[in-house]
Amino acid sequence: MPKRKQLVSQTPIQNGGVVGVREFAPPYRVNGTPSENKLRFIDLFCGIGGFRMAFEGAGAQCVFSSDWDKFSRQTYAANFGETPHGDIHSVAVADIPKFDILCGGFPCQPFSLAGVSKKNSLGRKHGFEDVKQGNLFFSIAGILDHHNPPAFVLENVKHLVRHDHGRTFKIIHDTLTEALGYQVYWKIINADSVVPQRRQRIFLVGFKPGRAFEFPDFSTEGPKLASILDPDVADKYTLTDHLWKYLQNYAKKHQAAGNGFGFGLVTGSDVARTLSARYHKDGSEILISQGPLKNPRRLTPRECAKLMGYPDDFKIIVSDTQAYRQFGNSVVVPVIERIAKAVVTTLQRPIGYRPDLVLSANDKLNEEAAKGVAVAVSYRKTPIKKRKPTGKAL
Repeated sequence: MPKRKQLVSQTPIQNGGVVGVREFAPPYRVNGTPSENKLRFIDLFCGIGGFRMAFEGAGAQCVFSSDWDKFSRQTYAANFGETPHGDIHSVAVADIPKFDILCGGFPCQPFSLAGVSKKNSLGRKHGFEDVKQGNLFFSIAGILDHHNPPAFVLENVKHLVRHDHGRTFKIIHDTLTEALGYQVYWKIINADSVVPQRRQRIFLVGFKPGRAFEFPDFSTEGPKLASILDPDVADKYTLTDHLWKYLQNYAKKHQAAGNGFGFGLVTGSDVARTLSARYHKDGSEILISQGPLKNPRRLTPRECAKLMGYPDDFKIIVSDTQAYRQFGNSVVVPVIERIAKAVVTTLQRPIGYRPDLVLSANDKLNEEAAKGVAVAVSYRKTPIKKRKPTGKAL
């Protein structure tokens, strides 16, 4: 197997630039034979296939997938009929088949508020200094540098923008734009308009050569938890008296100390907190009320699947513990579906396509810009006479 192309793991690529010729490598004997009539994508850090489900729904074809977790690969295989490759570091960059779109929800724990807090408490490194997961962005950068695809879609926690006082995001942004030559759009999107869950994630979409791109709208009011709750749930999902007492005392202790830690007790008329990969431990972030005479319960794995936007026929073949981890680490499928359609539509337009646009920006993101963080931009159609955009993407 050819030696994998190496990148410096803590600094932007120094001489990436714009690669003049796309390098086409011989395909792995996996994921079938690519169709010349479809856009091709690769599914990195694929988890259980949320990106794949969305981009296949948009008419694209997956030609390569990879994830280090063996249980996620089992679930992926059960639902898509093929097993992803393992750790991306074990795959030579040149051996990845040619593709048009790179998709990747690279590990968020090194950058999330909860992940950083936990690592700090244990005296462990976080961000790019996390040896196991923090430098995986540079694996993505190496693949983009070698294959030079026309587009990518990346996903991570919203705290990525502020991690290390914005320096982490600046390295990522500078690598994608200045070193690799992509026009990058980014936006923080809350999934609560498509699923009954408050889940904010940052999405970075890049094009080379640059293209006009508009993030889909997610401003409408979304569904409530009643839409995903099952009427009959096994008793094993009800909290024991011991665990329920512990969670209540834990919440009281932190409330007295002025901390925000505690459980999230909800009903069918509510919207849930963010489902996390630690949900299997005690379910504290989303507890379903069963009335005053009965302890609350956890969501079932099937309810978690629906909370993340997976269809009813999605196969869950692993233990409850692994299923909770998988859905807690997943992307929200309906969010990716809308972004996938927008990306595919953009790539199918002529490169010079310019719609009748007006530059707009979210107020919160303007606040970020005032703090020295690059501001996300999006475009909206306007009924007035044609005019050029008043700004440009980052």
